[in-house]
Amino acid sequence: MCLGHWKFEGDVGLTRPFARLMLAAPGVRDALDAAEHVLPTPMSAARLGQRGYNPALLLARRLARSRTRADLLLRTRDTPPQRSLPRAQRLKNVRGAFQVDPLRAQALQGRRVVLVDDVMTTGASVREAAAALRAAGAAQVTVLVLARTDEPARN
Repeated sequence: MCLGHWKFEGDVGLTRPFARLMLAAPGVRDALDAAEHVLPTPMSAARLGQRGYNPALLLARRLARSRTRADLLLRTRDTPPQRSLPRAQRLKNVRGAFQVDPLRAQALQGRRVVLVDDVMTTGASVREAAAALRAAGAAQVTVLVLARTDEPARN
């Protein structure tokens, strides 16, 4: 199974086996069972338009369809792809890029949520997204990612 084909080339049929891999990891089922909401890390409208789908949303729906909420956490601005940036720029790149929808923030008050993302390198995106969720009143934020990569070497 190739993560790149799934994420960048539209091979969405790989979502089911990838979700099964996530469910097989220790603690994942417990985290999902304890969560009131499962939220995908949102993409910018521009990137979503280019790709046609959000890999994190596909995973979230496979992991917990009835509790997946793609309407609570918003991407407030388009940013350059994280994979193209060194660590310091990754951290700065996504600062303030996520916000809870103010009209739906009440749904997070005192709730346990799972934040789902496809790939994590530095953790900058999920850190910023989780901070927005906590600021909106989420009692607990658990992050689940399909893959963890090493930071690219810079020459």
